[in-house]
Amino acid sequence: MNKPLKIVFAGTPEFAALHLQALIDSEHDVIAVYSQPDRPAGRGKKLQASEVKQLAVKHTIPIYQPQSLKTEEAQLILSELQADIMIVVAYGLILPASILNTPLLGCLNVHGSLLPKWRGAAPIQRSIWAGDGETGVTIMQMDEGLDTGAVLSKHTLAIRKDETSASLYQKLAEIGPKALIKTLNTLSELQPEIQDNRLASYAKKLSKEEAQIDWYLPAEQLERNIRAFNPWPVAFFILNNSNIKVYSSEVVKAESSDTPSGQIIRANKQGILVATGNQCLLLTKLQLPGKKPMLAADILNGRADWFAVGVSLI
Repeated sequence: MNKPLKIVFAGTPEFAALHLQALIDSEHDVIAVYSQPDRPAGRGKKLQASEVKQLAVKHTIPIYQPQSLKTEEAQLILSELQADIMIVVAYGLILPASILNTPLLGCLNVHGSLLPKWRGAAPIQRSIWAGDGETGVTIMQMDEGLDTGAVLSKHTLAIRKDETSASLYQKLAEIGPKALIKTLNTLSELQPEIQDNRLASYAKKLSKEEAQIDWYLPAEQLERNIRAFNPWPVAFFILNNSNIKVYSSEVVKAESSDTPSGQIIRANKQGILVATGNQCLLLTKLQLPGKKPMLAADILNGRADWFAVGVSLI
């Protein structure tokens, strides 16, 4: 292993906190932590510290929460820490060149895709949305571009056919910290690889609007959307002026090409079968307003009239 490094860590959510914990448990020295400012959360809208800040407090690591890193003051503070390297994981603030160049060895980022595939904010969700067969974690040297820096290491993971964003997130959260420590421990031996921009794709943020089911799309795409948008924003359709969320579904071969998209073909203990732009979609787990997610069969026990054959969900 290379000599232990003096590390400044920058991150905010749970995914980042898992990486911070791995660094704390390693031979390296985390000398400071950066995290987003506390945000209002919950019904009372009380200020709540991020998972990364909570972990830093637990281990008495100095914490910095600037609104921006673009000021001279922010650069001066980081410079005075005299860090060997800065590790950035789901931080949420842009790092200008003045910050990227301050640590002796620059800044490394842990990204949840196999770069250059799926640069951007939602790589985990977009890999499922697109039907990719694999994804993984990339450790890269940061530059001023959006996930465009030279790649130091990649760690691959197969995507299961029933994978949701929640399950894939958990798997990558197990791989990422181990990959980070391995990369740091062999840093002097690694040869940075420049990304091929021709192979790049952009993982734009998800939105609640995008989560509304478009029944004119093919069933295969809708089934992937439902898995990709779980746990947020959760795919939904509108029926009787209510948002019905869909948590799981199956693609079923169309029995007839005459049924209009969005029309219910049958509803029984197997689920609610709906015509789409190509093939049919069997809805197996849904959530009515004010209720918990339930199997379609259980929902039909009390709301069979909502999902009668011939009802249109458009």
